Amino acid sequence: MKFTDRYAKLFQYLLPTPFTIALLLTVVTFVVALFFTQSESQKLGDHALDILGYWEEGLWQKGLMVFAMQMMLILVLGHVLALSSPVDRLINAVVKYANSTAKAAYLVTLFTIAVALFNWGLGLIFGAIFARKVAEQAQRKKLNLNYPLIGAAGYSGLMVWHGGISGSSLAKVAEKEHLSEMMKGIISPVEIGQLPEQIPFSETVFSGMNIYSSLLVLLILPLFMFALGKKAKPTSLPRLVPENQEEKEQKSLLGAEKLDHSKLFAYSIGLVIIFYALYKALMQKNSGNFGFITPDYINFLLLGLGILLHGNFHRFLKAVNEAIGGAAGILIQFPLYFGIMGMMKSSDLVQEFSAFFVSISNEHTFPIFTMISAGIVNVFVPSGGGQWAVQGPIIVQATQSLGIDLPKSIMALAYGDQLTNMLQPFWALPLLGITKLNAKDILPYTLLLMLVGGLIYLSALLIF
Repeated sequence: MKFTDRYAKLFQYLLPTPFTIALLLTVVTFVVALFFTQSESQKLGDHALDILGYWEEGLWQKGLMVFAMQMMLILVLGHVLALSSPVDRLINAVVKYANSTAKAAYLVTLFTIAVALFNWGLGLIFGAIFARKVAEQAQRKKLNLNYPLIGAAGYSGLMVWHGGISGSSLAKVAEKEHLSEMMKGIISPVEIGQLPEQIPFSETVFSGMNIYSSLLVLLILPLFMFALGKKAKPTSLPRLVPENQEEKEQKSLLGAEKLDHSKLFAYSIGLVIIFYALYKALMQKNSGNFGFITPDYINFLLLGLGILLHGNFHRFLKAVNEAIGGAAGILIQFPLYFGIMGMMKSSDLVQEFSAFFVSISNEHTFPIFTMISAGIVNVFVPSGGGQWAVQGPIIVQATQSLGIDLPKSIMALAYGDQLTNMLQPFWALPLLGITKLNAKDILPYTLLLMLVGGLIYLSALLIF
């Protein structure tokens, strides 16, 4: 049996669903908090009830529930864009050049990474549709391709997304007062006062370090996949029936139905939203630091683009219905991560973990340890937003104690989180459904992508 077959079976055997993992992590956090944070004067039963209270409060914390909704919309609206006719036409225009494994792997990787840096939901579905259309063309023209390699290329955007505009932690810290709200009850009011009001994209997404790593990824990964494609042996293709993206409009529309199918109305609303988003960006004070880019701003822009590109509300809402299933994991899992954060925060476990990282780190090694730990945590918490909720307070407190750069440490978390998406196939499920591939088919190539990407992100942390 091949290594990748054994790896896929081991992953399936050892790791249950992400929802079950979230519940197991909840139990583990509860037990650790119960036995390691109990005061001498408190009875065990009373302490257990206190921790359950911390958990319940964390589950429904209003600010974090807003965060969950923001992340759901970023995924859904990005997916909606990927299902639009203009995106479909763009893919069809490029796919005709993907007439060999090497060319297809290069083009799919290049475009998927570029799109994922804008929006991870869009990048995920765009890459999956692109890979499938390459296979449909190969079927039609009887071309010999290595389809698993091309499928892995379509998943490559999940290794860059957290360093892009829709990165969960980066978008959240760009909101004013997010850091101070998150750290309430963990550090003193004096230390909270020392935190920045916000960390704009100019210090994270558009920092010199992240521009360096993003450009290297855009340059090296497509060339790496091209080289693999030159050596990859052709594989058999699953039977793929071409998907018809266009829907025939109803011939007769009654009354208010005409509004749902009106191009003029949809274009007007979409253009107004985009106009105001651009106006807000231009009129914002200190717009040069990109402080206006927050989760709400991203979703506002995506909403306008989605309506505009679909051309009417009927097609837009149909795409929303198709995309909403992908957000189910965020809806049900995020509150569990917020509950874990509630227990860690109120029981002082955050301080314990922060003290540990401070004890083994210095200003040079802390970002590297953060990237490695974030990569490990991502295997069990396959969500950038959920991971920020759990790991964010630890990073903020540790950077304060060590007196090191907070934006760089947040970027280290983003790099580690996105890197092991190539190891953890959870977010590949939509791609596997669209391409009709199996996880074990793409894993050999995504593992290689992870190694190359890891070297790029490590070099960024060491150089800057």
